[in-house]
Amino acid sequence: MANVLPLEKRALILQMMVEGSSMRSISRIAGVSINTVAKLLVDAGEACLLAHDELVRGVNSKRVECDEIWSFIHTKERNKGAAKNFTAEHGDVWTWTAIDADSKLIVSYLAGTRTAVSAEAFLSDLSGRLADRIQIDTDGHSAYAPTIKKVFRGMIDHASIVKIYANVKSGHKHYAPLECVGVKKDAECGKPDLRKASTSYVERQNLSMRMGMRRFTRLTNAHSKKYEQHLYALALYFMHYNFCRKHQTLGMTPAMAAGLTDKQHDMTWIVGKIDTAAPPPKPRGPYKKKSA
Repeated sequence: MANVLPLEKRALILQMMVEGSSMRSISRIAGVSINTVAKLLVDAGEACLLAHDELVRGVNSKRVECDEIWSFIHTKERNKGAAKNFTAEHGDVWTWTAIDADSKLIVSYLAGTRTAVSAEAFLSDLSGRLADRIQIDTDGHSAYAPTIKKVFRGMIDHASIVKIYANVKSGHKHYAPLECVGVKKDAECGKPDLRKASTSYVERQNLSMRMGMRRFTRLTNAHSKKYEQHLYALALYFMHYNFCRKHQTLGMTPAMAAGLTDKQHDMTWIVGKIDTAAPPPKPRGPYKKKSA
């Protein structure tokens, strides 16, 4: 029989992952090896990808906000020329997210490049999870308008929101935020309600991602080293956010608010998804003595 950690310890390890702890700190606190933590992340990520694809379907939404958040794998794009063992999966990675404005449910997500190719894959996945025509709000990224018209075939209301920032004042530090002095809203497709058009919820979700996943923390060495690990961390985070974490404003999980479930789940529920998705153990072969 395979050597498997107890359910409670696996749930604790996964809980620390979505609370912003690094993998090595988790291994020290839980008293397990770093390889055990990494293997559990792989198992959880694969199970959460399958569960999200199965459970987040037919979402009754009226307005969805989309945005992208930056991170990198192994090496930043601008430094790849001097990097050792640089591969095609290394460099800047952008996580595209779509959040329902009412239930705060993460309907779709994708980790890729900030190009029209990734935009089409992301929006195609989003369109397959919605039950009806919606209003979609985005920033002014040039890939959105033509791709949304292509994917939804014009059967959607699309509004773009462009924020206007003032010049940086003298004496400000490098990471000091710019001052927003205005917002420009445009109807890109259909007849969106520009009074409600906004990207505030999805931008606030970007902050939650940076706080909840250690690999998104800036100016550290906790960044992702492999694309698969990055994707698995996203899958675990979004499954926990949608189905296990009670939203402070709603008083329930986003999945409950969206009508996808009738109760709040916990991390042991996700561990159960791992066990369900795991292949059955293979029968042990005959014992063979080693030759002298």
